[in-house]
Amino acid sequence: MDQYSYIANSDAAYVDQLYQAYKQDPQAVDESWQQFFKGFEFSLTYGETANSTNGATSNGNGQTAAPKPSASHAEKEVSVASLIKAYRSRGHLLAKTNPLRERKDRQPRVDLPDYALSDADLDTVFESGKLLGIGPATLRTIMESLKKIYSGNIGFEYMYIRELDVKNWLRNKIEKEALTFSPTGDEKKRILEKLNEATVFENFLATKYLGQKRFSLEGGEATIPALDTIISHAAEFGVEEVMIGMAHRGRLNVLTNILGKSYEAIFDGFEGNIPQQAHGDGDVKYHLGYSSLIETKTGKKVNLKLAPNPSHLEAVNPVVEGFVRAQADEEYSSDFTKIMPILIHGDAAVAGQGIVYEVTQMAKLPGYQTGGTVHFVINNQVGFTTDFDDARSSIYCSDIAKIIDAPIFHVNGDDPEAVVFCAKLAVEFREKFKRDVFIDMVCYRRYGHNESDEPKFTQPTMYNIIDKHDNPRELYNKLLIERGDVDAELAKRMDSEFKKQLQDRLDKVKQKAEIPYKPLRLDRDWAELRFAEPEDFDKSPETGVSQDVIDTVGKALVTVPEGFKPLKQIDKLLKDRQTMLNDTKMVNWGTAELLAYGSLLLENKPVRLSGQDVQRGTFSHRHAVLHDAETNQNYSSLDHIKEGQPKFQVYNSLLSEYGVLGFEYGYAMANPQALVIWEAQFGDFSNGAQLIIDQFIAAAESKWGIMNGVTMLLPHGYEGQGPEHSNARPERYLQLYAEYNMIVANVTTPANFFHLMRRQLTWQFRKPLVVMSPKSLLRHPKCVSPLEDLTKGSFQEVLTDTYAQAKKVKRVLLCTGKVYYDLLEKQQADQRDDVAIVRLEQLAPLPKKQLDAVLEQYKNAKVFWVQEEPENMGYWTYLLRVGMNLPIIARKAAASPATGYAKMHTQEQADIVRRAFE
Repeated sequence: MDQYSYIANSDAAYVDQLYQAYKQDPQAVDESWQQFFKGFEFSLTYGETANSTNGATSNGNGQTAAPKPSASHAEKEVSVASLIKAYRSRGHLLAKTNPLRERKDRQPRVDLPDYALSDADLDTVFESGKLLGIGPATLRTIMESLKKIYSGNIGFEYMYIRELDVKNWLRNKIEKEALTFSPTGDEKKRILEKLNEATVFENFLATKYLGQKRFSLEGGEATIPALDTIISHAAEFGVEEVMIGMAHRGRLNVLTNILGKSYEAIFDGFEGNIPQQAHGDGDVKYHLGYSSLIETKTGKKVNLKLAPNPSHLEAVNPVVEGFVRAQADEEYSSDFTKIMPILIHGDAAVAGQGIVYEVTQMAKLPGYQTGGTVHFVINNQVGFTTDFDDARSSIYCSDIAKIIDAPIFHVNGDDPEAVVFCAKLAVEFREKFKRDVFIDMVCYRRYGHNESDEPKFTQPTMYNIIDKHDNPRELYNKLLIERGDVDAELAKRMDSEFKKQLQDRLDKVKQKAEIPYKPLRLDRDWAELRFAEPEDFDKSPETGVSQDVIDTVGKALVTVPEGFKPLKQIDKLLKDRQTMLNDTKMVNWGTAELLAYGSLLLENKPVRLSGQDVQRGTFSHRHAVLHDAETNQNYSSLDHIKEGQPKFQVYNSLLSEYGVLGFEYGYAMANPQALVIWEAQFGDFSNGAQLIIDQFIAAAESKWGIMNGVTMLLPHGYEGQGPEHSNARPERYLQLYAEYNMIVANVTTPANFFHLMRRQLTWQFRKPLVVMSPKSLLRHPKCVSPLEDLTKGSFQEVLTDTYAQAKKVKRVLLCTGKVYYDLLEKQQADQRDDVAIVRLEQLAPLPKKQLDAVLEQYKNAKVFWVQEEPENMGYWTYLLRVGMNLPIIARKAAASPATGYAKMHTQEQADIVRRAFE
């Protein structure tokens, strides 16, 4: 085929490349290409069977061979093959996906002249028809097929996918089924029924609650039959649970018509009624979550959950993924075919919000994969008041899918049958390949951003079209009658039922009863817990473990498999661990931390730790996963404590804070028996996850009545590393603290950290925990704890001074965290037994009773608050808020958290210590 490579189109070069591969090994190309090349070579050799022998030649045996085709026909075969590939690659640019207006000309280059073809070739038969599975066919038939498949009401994007088997599967499904897809009569009635429900709901709310915000689905009602299809079709493949994440657009409609929430419950939200069992301050109606059990038309039962979500668009995405991962791990033994996440996006948000990229990058990572997410974009073609031309640089809002080779199905929202076809195809793709898939449903928003907003201020021409445009239910009803799919009598009956449904709602006739929700195992685990009471924080529960537990976990921490060759430094680390556990009986931070995790694993409680570089630890202190120096084989010590234990889930994350913390929050939201930890590389890197902290960690219990025990480890401490590596911003968490919504701690001993971690799962409730974790203390010679402190007692909220003599004390230095060791060094060097140093290990909730008991012994002393953070940061302003009006010794108030000059840091730190003892 080299002689035809002059054709001025890159697709011809592609065909030639395939042909060369075919000649070397026919199995190297797809079956349809094999058939094409066989036919191509046959025609080159024998030509087409002729009706006459004119121009024929003898083959020497008295037989007449058919005339060979001209070189121009062979060239055109390649051109037609190139045209077919072009339609597969760029036909979506011609697809009629916009229900309101003609699409922009994106110059798809799929016209006949682009491939040296013309109308004169339309009735010529080409072998290239085999590529479409229709056999040798005229160019006219080939073009008709291509237009129906690739430039109808669905635009398929998939040719960028690099795995040949995935691409071929999609192509075969698309090209065979798009040509023949025709829903059954029952399926058409189901589509119309779900469109009825969606429209009824919106009309009802518009009638009864005129002008109230509801963020209606009008214009995108095909979302409801799409979700109905996705869920019911997935159930046929064995899916038992579906977790949905979405923002506010259409949320109320999804709650009622997909999850089956009663209209009466929705009314309560519009009436502003307070629930009988309210916990906290509550949230607006279009942010709330819900759980239900539904039954599909074929009798399959599916647990449905809609995650609660703040107004921050797409923020719920990582939470949903984390929740699904936890459910899959615990409820379904990591079988992702049993549970499926669905994320519903807006067009402006999916293109503009960076969290979408972070979560999409998680899709194939071992620590975060969930077996494939079905993404459904409700593409309104506008973001609040912003036209899509101003909202993205890419052609499509869904182009993010291409970074993970996920296919995209663009579909016209006014064609519910096409939407349902895409829904089925998406589910089948997810089931087959266990990966993400995107549906981009192009529709419109009938009103403004909310119902009281005037969209014509900014999109007057678009909304003039919308004003005259029938809704999808009306369009589909007319289409069914015109096609004869639904007779006029049935259509009238359905229409009257539609109106009766509306009247019934207006008359407050009750809906049919919901199927009682059947709690899953993790739901039952949550039900056994309770909300915290103030007195729960007066004293921590016992969290010590037996010496047998220490010995069992300790053995795992110092043992490697036979033949495993650790690095020399790791070999020393293992010997140091053995010395601590067996000889000195004094453990450092890293060892105590791993002992805590191991002790929980022995109790069959999962432990999950993720973040940047957590397997080794940013400061090389943890070494939870070891690597063979010669083979790079991994060995996780805590996976080998005893037979049948849970796996220690420790994952180095992608370089993300927002997405990963959201994922871990979701994981902890699902499983109350798991210790779920996110560690920042440095504490202030949590800045990038502030939205998860503000909207979920700090406020979820009050807004949505859901508890969460996620733990954040934020390395913090002033050691001369500059503005970005010194301060985890504890003041932010203390400002967010109220109503016992979280725990904020800055711990100074390995034993106290051990008990703090175990306390997370010992309490009869769950609270987020924020720890200002250490850096230099990880190797500080005095930052060690006796093993016996791990085998008894509990977390100590306040640690008293063991050096000063209480009767002589005239000054008490109240502090928290690493600065204690700076003060301790000065105290002991100067033998200042008249100055007591008291450590506040837990800052919020303030352990007032415990602190008063310690300070009671220093009645005549003056108490100072000492911190190494600047005066306007750290803890002092929080202490003032909770009633502790103490003089402060600290760095001066500053705009930047720390100096970048090493000498200046040393001077400032020395000055704090000096002033503390003056």
